[in-house]
Amino acid sequence: MKMEKLHKVLVTGATGFIGQSLCRHLLGSGVEVLAAVRNYRQDIKPGGKSFTQIEVGEVHGNTDWSRALAGVDVIFHLAARVHVLQEIEADPLSEFRRINVEGTEHLARCAVARGVRRLVYISSIGVTGAKTLGAQRFSESDIPAPQGGYAVSKWEAEQALHRVTQETGFEVVVIRPPLVYGAGAPGNFKQMIKALERQLPLPFASVHNLRDFIYVGNLVDAMTISAIHKAAAGQTYLVRDGEAISTPDLLRQLGRSIGRPPWIFPCPTSLLRMVGMLTGRFSQVDRLLGSLQVNDDKIRRELGWVPPYTLDQGLRATSVKQ
Repeated sequence: MKMEKLHKVLVTGATGFIGQSLCRHLLGSGVEVLAAVRNYRQDIKPGGKSFTQIEVGEVHGNTDWSRALAGVDVIFHLAARVHVLQEIEADPLSEFRRINVEGTEHLARCAVARGVRRLVYISSIGVTGAKTLGAQRFSESDIPAPQGGYAVSKWEAEQALHRVTQETGFEVVVIRPPLVYGAGAPGNFKQMIKALERQLPLPFASVHNLRDFIYVGNLVDAMTISAIHKAAAGQTYLVRDGEAISTPDLLRQLGRSIGRPPWIFPCPTSLLRMVGMLTGRFSQVDRLLGSLQVNDDKIRRELGWVPPYTLDQGLRATSVKQ
């Protein structure tokens, strides 16, 4: 197994949920970490350790990366414009492209000019599609079918990085994670734990889906091996915890972890989708009702990657730390 040692890395999106976990892991492994931030944050110290923050402002096609890339051998690119519940932009796709596509390609080309060896890009399973049917599992060989501005921009960013690789030989690794959870996770996981803590009735007993997730500790591990394994260069990988779970079972497992057995009752899924549509939360509701299964055979086979945490361990760690 051919591995490169990490010396000095740049992490974009370092102050976010995944970014802080990644920085904590890297700092604990003795890696020098530079954090590209929009504005300096005195309160951010992953694992109680300080890292060097470099203010770059907003990520877009003209960001000045000169200071941030000095001496860096690997970039972990997590910074992105993500889904927002209340969209205020008149043309959100254009804004997604400005940051996620133009910003990513510009960073890669600046990295080439500064002699950076590799960029690990966190994309999204949404590039592959929004849901799976029956026994279907998404894989890297599936034709991309992104839906919505965020997923479309992530796919276009992947294509932009591929062009940079073809033109320059720059090493890029793309990782498409499903929903990422862990202590401090935003979105549906945070809302589910809050609902369980308040012992609210949850209308999901009639849901018979299967979804793959990934614990943030597993994603960080996959990102790290993708940065150092020579075989990862130029590859795209799908990742997961290794065990799909239904929404009702997920709630039961989370409830047990926090000592709050869930009150789950049956409700027609068609009615739940209608409520989601009327409240402007259709995509959030649909993710709780539909299936999304992932085939992670490729990263296991090519890199020998095995998730260090099981789904149960990840959920317990999430619940304890919330």
